[in-house]
Amino acid sequence: MLQIRKAVSGDEDGLWAILEPVIRAGDTYDFPRYTTRDEALRAWLAPANVCYVAHDDGELVGTYVLHPNRKGGGAHVSNCGYMTASHAYGRGVGSAMCAHSLEEARTAGYRAMQFNFVLASNHRAVELWQRMGFQIVGRIPEAFLHPVQGYTDALVMYQRF
Repeated sequence: MLQIRKAVSGDEDGLWAILEPVIRAGDTYDFPRYTTRDEALRAWLAPANVCYVAHDDGELVGTYVLHPNRKGGGAHVSNCGYMTASHAYGRGVGSAMCAHSLEEARTAGYRAMQFNFVLASNHRAVELWQRMGFQIVGRIPEAFLHPVQGYTDALVMYQRF
């Protein structure tokens, strides 16, 4: 049964097992493909982030981070980044993490959630976020150099609570 909790010390190996393939593929996140384990974990577990993990029968199958989208006057809008283990695709992990993150953001007092850089070529994510109530509010032409598709647009997606 899928459960979601805050990450704890000792989750690093499981987190890296999720992060590394996504980073190395270079087709959904803007991490440089040569990012090291330490660099990736330092970024994902940065003090400004609240990191969560999704686990199923003791195995980490997904992770997300929640943080303010901007500082100062923009800090009432949250932002999240999500990654799912490839062997867990299609099992509802992304939907569960998004629903959990929306509730955590509301509980923390955020008034909205914004995704600043969703690749238009990442159809699975775009469709999921739209199902979860996000709207496309902007498009940045050719903002990302996809390793296979070349320059692709990035979308800004938003949901007000």
